[in-house]
Amino acid sequence: MAAIPDQTARIVDGAEGSQTLERGLAVLEAVAGAPKPMTAAQVVAVTGLHRSVTHRLLVSLQRTGFVVRDSGGCFRSGPTLHGLVEVTRPSLRELAVPVLHALGAELDATATLVEAIGGAAVATVVAEPPGDGPRFSYRVGNRDPLDRGAGGLAALASGPPTAGEAPRVAEVRARGWVRTDSELNAGAYGVAAPITSVPGVRAAVTIVTHRADVADAAVEPVRRAAAALTDATRR
Repeated sequence: MAAIPDQTARIVDGAEGSQTLERGLAVLEAVAGAPKPMTAAQVVAVTGLHRSVTHRLLVSLQRTGFVVRDSGGCFRSGPTLHGLVEVTRPSLRELAVPVLHALGAELDATATLVEAIGGAAVATVVAEPPGDGPRFSYRVGNRDPLDRGAGGLAALASGPPTAGEAPRVAEVRARGWVRTDSELNAGAYGVAAPITSVPGVRAAVTIVTHRADVADAAVEPVRRAAAALTDATRR
């Protein structure tokens, strides 16, 4: 990653502007542009700012939600920044609606956008397949454990590794999809793939069905749907 020059170099006597603001924006730019969470020392190295200045700015950015600090002491972009970004482009949930309806129709199964929210795997968009045949019913707001079931595991795998992460999550991240059988509901099969492009959001495309043959055929369509949403949210 190319170093960002010390922002104080841009400030000259009599110039308009705020040195503190420009330094804070340099820190925010460094954290938001990093491919993985950064330590405070890494932010210092990238921005060229003094350690104490960087610490104060990170504390302020964390307090206002522009960055968050994980259990390992590393910083990544936070919900306030993500909210500002979302104002300028369609949300993941809006983009997911047509993709999930197409997936549900292709597989004749319920397709769902699952997000990791408040320690649970929450269904935030649900698309029932057309027709009157039997199907596994889900509702928006349905909550399942994050550590069991295809949707929760794939949602966790959509983000970078975390301290103490379950081996199953790492396996899903490496493979790019997961299938579970009767893990949350007897006789129900789940197939899910992570959406990997939305900073601060852990989400996955999931289908749930009572039919083993549908689950067998679902892996590639589910992966394509997740890839389509990954690409759409990067634009």
